Amino acid sequence: MTTTAANQRRIDWKQAVYGGLLIAMGDALFAIAVWFEWNAKGLTRMFQSIAMGVLGKASYEGGTATALLGAGLHVGMAIAFVAICVALGFRFRLLVEKPVAAGLLYGMGLYVVMNFVVMPLSRVGASPSFKHLDTIAMSVVAHMVFGVVCTLFARRARRMARAHSG
Repeated sequence: MTTTAANQRRIDWKQAVYGGLLIAMGDALFAIAVWFEWNAKGLTRMFQSIAMGVLGKASYEGGTATALLGAGLHVGMAIAFVAICVALGFRFRLLVEKPVAAGLLYGMGLYVVMNFVVMPLSRVGASPSFKHLDTIAMSVVAHMVFGVVCTLFARRARRMARAHSG
């Protein structure tokens, strides 16, 4: 049986959403463990700090509304990480053929882009300080794990689509 280019490019996008949700939860747990308190106030503050990228310092004055905005942005970005990985997997097959090795590299790329491109261009306007190398190292390792999750779910999104297409 021959497969068409269209069949090879089918994606089960639910898998990208599932992977994004897993990354969002893992990253939230990581952030609370490293930078915030393990309570409702810490969780609110964490999500408000994400909303700061759009709202600036005013995000801390918006209460639950800005925390919800931050949570939505957080989940959206995590899903985008997997969706981008799915798309890149068509161009760079290594991402889905060697998901662990490629995922570690993809995760390092995510760290660099988020911290040295996205954050400075956002209303946060800052890059990580090199004063705390321990937290930078933990963040890089966490992003590497998230990168592996991205590549595994990208591969799954492609395989599930092919399995359902016959």
